[in-house]
Amino acid sequence: MTTQTVGLPIGNMNGSALAPVAGSMPLAMVAPGEEVKVVSIKGRDNTKRFLENLGFVEGAVISVVTELAGNVIVAVKDTRVAVNKSMATRILTVKV
Repeated sequence: MTTQTVGLPIGNMNGSALAPVAGSMPLAMVAPGEEVKVVSIKGRDNTKRFLENLGFVEGAVISVVTELAGNVIVAVKDTRVAVNKSMATRILTVKV
C-alpha cells in the first residue's frame, strides 16, 4: 500500500493567509495602552479595503486607547478610530 501526502495551500483564492502569523493576536485581545503592529487582516476583500481605508495596513503601528461598549478605540495615524469587536478580531497584530 502506498501513502501519498498532499500539501494544503496556506491561503485562499484571494491570497489572504489562513494560517496565523507566529506570535500574533487579534486586536480585540490587545490591552488598552499597548502599542502593536498590524501583521495581517483576515476577511473578504471588501472588509480588508474598509479597514485599510481607516489606516489598518500591514506594518502600521497602532495603539489601543480603550474599550467602550463592545467597541475598541484605536489610535491610528494621529486619529482615533472605533471598530467593533467583530472587526477587531480580523486584525492580527504583534507587540512592538
